[in-house]
Amino acid sequence: MKKLAIISYSSQTVNTYYEQIKSLFSENIIVEKFCIENKNIKEGIKADVVLVPSYNAFKMIKKYIEKKTEIVIANRTISKVALQKIMNIKEGKRALLLDESEEMALQMTSVIYQLGARHIELIPIYPGCKESIDEEILILLGGNKNIIGSPNKIIDIGNSLLDLSTIIDIGVKLDLVHILQRQNIEKSYKEIVTTNFGLADMIGKTNRFESQLDILLQILDDGIIAVNSNGNIYSYNESAKNIIGYKKDEVIGKNGIEILSKIPFDYVLKTLNPIKEKLIKINGYDVVVSVHPIVHSNKNYGAVAILKKFSDTEIKQHKLRAQLIGKGHIAKYRFEDILGKSDLIKKCKDIAKRMSNSDSSILISGESGTGKELFAQAIHNSSKRKDYQFVAINCGAFPESLLESELFGYEEGAFTGARKGGKPGLFELAHNGTLFLDEIGEMPLNLQKRLLRVLQEREVMRIGGDRLIKINIRVIAATNRDLKEMVKKGEFREDLYYRLNVLPLKIPPLRVRKEDILLLVNQMKNQFNCNFNLTEDAKELLLSHNWRGNVRELKNYIEYFSNLGLENVDVDDLPFWNEENLNYYILDSEEKKLLENFLEYIGKNIQKYLFVLEELENSYIDKKRLGRRSLYQLAKKKGIFISEQEIRIILINLEKFLMVEIFKGRSGTVITDYGRRVFKYLKG
Repeated sequence: MKKLAIISYSSQTVNTYYEQIKSLFSENIIVEKFCIENKNIKEGIKADVVLVPSYNAFKMIKKYIEKKTEIVIANRTISKVALQKIMNIKEGKRALLLDESEEMALQMTSVIYQLGARHIELIPIYPGCKESIDEEILILLGGNKNIIGSPNKIIDIGNSLLDLSTIIDIGVKLDLVHILQRQNIEKSYKEIVTTNFGLADMIGKTNRFESQLDILLQILDDGIIAVNSNGNIYSYNESAKNIIGYKKDEVIGKNGIEILSKIPFDYVLKTLNPIKEKLIKINGYDVVVSVHPIVHSNKNYGAVAILKKFSDTEIKQHKLRAQLIGKGHIAKYRFEDILGKSDLIKKCKDIAKRMSNSDSSILISGESGTGKELFAQAIHNSSKRKDYQFVAINCGAFPESLLESELFGYEEGAFTGARKGGKPGLFELAHNGTLFLDEIGEMPLNLQKRLLRVLQEREVMRIGGDRLIKINIRVIAATNRDLKEMVKKGEFREDLYYRLNVLPLKIPPLRVRKEDILLLVNQMKNQFNCNFNLTEDAKELLLSHNWRGNVRELKNYIEYFSNLGLENVDVDDLPFWNEENLNYYILDSEEKKLLENFLEYIGKNIQKYLFVLEELENSYIDKKRLGRRSLYQLAKKKGIFISEQEIRIILINLEKFLMVEIFKGRSGTVITDYGRRVFKYLKG
């Protein structure tokens, strides 16, 4: 620890200076006090810095000071209270100014004149002064007991004080400027007046600047550590404390090269070459550190280190990407939002939950409106990527060139109309998160090849770019098309199909989980804030509807009912009632293909099959179920020759081609929605 020796003519002055210095430098220095006339001064003064009141005082003690010791000759001033006492003396008066020595008296007289007390005439005096003294006013400095002459009025202005310039000199010579930098000197000595007006103004401006700079450093997320040319730390913000672990008081003034050896201060100070984004380990954390030299006019003034936790960098990038994407591209739904009590939907949700624990690609298949994106979002929100982006794009909604630029991004000038500065693609924006490729079957073959490479290499290059960008994404694709059939026809790449179909998930259509329909109706009624009742006939028709549009179609109907404002909804109010009566026998291409296979399979027995289908249709309308014995009795009554065993085989074949559903025991057989449409198609 550095040592300071304070020397003056009186112990009272020495103690005043001591209090001033200790109030600033506190426990950071050792201070010894000496009076010039004391005998112990002859034993020698061992200190790093010696403070003396004047040049003459220095000459008297010079022989007792080591040659390496730094000397500070005090510039003194007075307090504001003392100055006011002097200013209160009537103009034109002559006054004696008594100080400890001739040199000090002359110096203080100059100080008081500089401070503005020019309305009176000051006569400097000191103990042992031989001049004739007969003035009526005596200004007493330092409580000097050696009063000279016989003044009528004594004005005691207290002890002299160390001026700002002397305080700074002491700080510099003791290498404790950082202590002064941490506090406002002017505020600490607001009762002192100084003759160093330029210095005071500069300190004021510097303090304001440093205050603003300190605020800036504290609000930065990055850790900032600055060292001088010797490696000693003089700036250390709150974020640095959170990363390093040391408190500010534990590092300020210490050598950063020694106590923070993992930060390459030594290399930068020696070579003046910056180090950018080096990964180091501090307190078990991966920390990205950059160190830059501070050089001005070819002189080295130190270095500054910028520290970031690697995990914080990743999170910040995630937030910035989220802002680039926009608020609409987040996963809003969870598995709790997928309603259903049927075994099929429960099983599907269970499989999807287990898939969320993996990082492999998922291919979700299902008819339009079954909720493929709902499942994709729920999987994302249950995965380890849930805190990162969920980026969705419909591959069938863009032309090939636009889809490519959306997925891969582009550099500035890559093509006519390219945005200035370029644009990151969805692969980049989904980094650490999930990319959902809806209607993947609509993706052009050229892009399928590029997508396959991204999935294999986990890196992407922007259009017009020349650098590969590493990405960490999970891909969930969805389709309502038969990709296997497309692979056979050469419309979809086989290698991409197997790359995506690592974890296949098939969403069941609404018509095969009819027990969920009324449950969904009630949930959607709450969603649209409507309260209508369905008649039993309307419920039956809803349950028997083909639901080509699945849950999306059901939602549209509930919104339709909510806008009607009806209390009770009957069959006639259902929007698809007339549509079904007019077009019920219309089959789509897949259903026609299934029917063709059926007709080829049954051969010439079409009339017997039509009889069975017609009776099952009639029983469906009457809300009854028929068994094979009942069908045999009806055939016998109508004069149709058909055995009970034949009816059994017909029912088995109809079930094989999805036209009926046979229940166990005596529960009978029910015609399916497809079977009803086939019957009407054949009759038509």
